[in-house]
Amino acid sequence: MQELIEILEELHPEIDFAECEDLVDGKILDSFDIVTLVAEINEHFDVAIPVGELIPENFNSVAALWALIERLDEE
Repeated sequence: MQELIEILEELHPEIDFAECEDLVDGKILDSFDIVTLVAEINEHFDVAIPVGELIPENFNSVAALWALIERLDEE
């Protein structure tokens, strides 16, 4: 999970991603950030995020993102 936090910190170093739970709802991550994040996750974790998983609930927190990565990695 630390690698995921480091990826997020590259996008927004001013945010405490360990505590923040409204990354999309709070407009911290925008659509460009999501696209960048999907590409970085694919590269670093070898996980492809399908279009149907691009919903705010999956990107609102590090925990939600990590759960998505783990779930997709198991499939």
